Amino acid sequence: MPRTVVVTGASGGIGRATAVAFGRRGDTVALLARGETGLAAAAADVEAAGGHALVIPADVADSDQVFAAAQQVEDQVGPVDVWVNVAFTSVFAPFDSIQPEEYRRVTEVSYLGYVYATMAALKHMKPRDRGTIVQVGSALAYRGIPLQSPYCGAKHAIQGFHEALRCELLHEKSNVHVTMVQMPAVNTPQFSWVLSRLPHHAQPVPPIYQPEFAARGVLHAADHPKRREYWVGASTMGTLAANAIAPGLLDRYLARTGFKSQQMQQRQDPDAPVNLWEPADGPSGKDFGAHGIFDEKSHNRDPQLWASQHHGALAALTGAGAMLAGATVWRRHR
Repeated sequence: MPRTVVVTGASGGIGRATAVAFGRRGDTVALLARGETGLAAAAADVEAAGGHALVIPADVADSDQVFAAAQQVEDQVGPVDVWVNVAFTSVFAPFDSIQPEEYRRVTEVSYLGYVYATMAALKHMKPRDRGTIVQVGSALAYRGIPLQSPYCGAKHAIQGFHEALRCELLHEKSNVHVTMVQMPAVNTPQFSWVLSRLPHHAQPVPPIYQPEFAARGVLHAADHPKRREYWVGASTMGTLAANAIAPGLLDRYLARTGFKSQQMQQRQDPDAPVNLWEPADGPSGKDFGAHGIFDEKSHNRDPQLWASQHHGALAALTGAGAMLAGATVWRRHR
């Protein structure tokens, strides 16, 4: 049955790919972002995929705009079934090269934007006692890395906020569900438009995945929101496991490798667009799409995604394998 879905940060990257994936199901997708060029192109993609699109220009750092957007969806389309928070911005730079107002702006968009959007969604979902909110997170919600302190701080904050809210909803026995999807490095346009003070062009730390791969994780979480969180990609699983076991060792490893691994050989373009204060497509009028510039290095498959989504089946297979191995050993030693 078609649903009404809201996606923030829908003009590019994971948000764009997620909106199109919902559209492919025939859903009505409300697209929230600042850049009107990207929003118009995203709406065309959703419609071409078989869905219906509602374009709502909004800055998620402005709570009034977010609450107005939620009300507009309810009035023009109907009750929101799924709300997906993706919108973010960041600064690539050593901590002491970031200005206070820049740090504040990243926090307002990348953390408080999630908070405001969740408030707006719950305002309508809780009285109906139904609905799903998906917070798109990152492995960096657990593991900070150099040169991305504002983004890591925001993702850590979302993780804590998500856990606290989920406990409250469980206490209330609410049928509104919140879940979080922790992402790996993804080939999105952010690396071409983020404010960067690095000498070389920023890049995600390999392995890199395509945004459509990430979108599959979001859709599964929206369909199965009772789980508190999902991990997408083997690199996410490996990073979180290593951080849980030996965080100090990982600190030293990232201190040695984290600067070089996040920069390409090519120099940073001083005229590159910056989306911190205004949408990247504003001055240029360019639609950046869902993909970044790393298509040749990016993957669209990973067995870990299936494993993350099918814990029960995986446990059954593991148990069956253990029983078979035990039976084999018993036969040999009779």
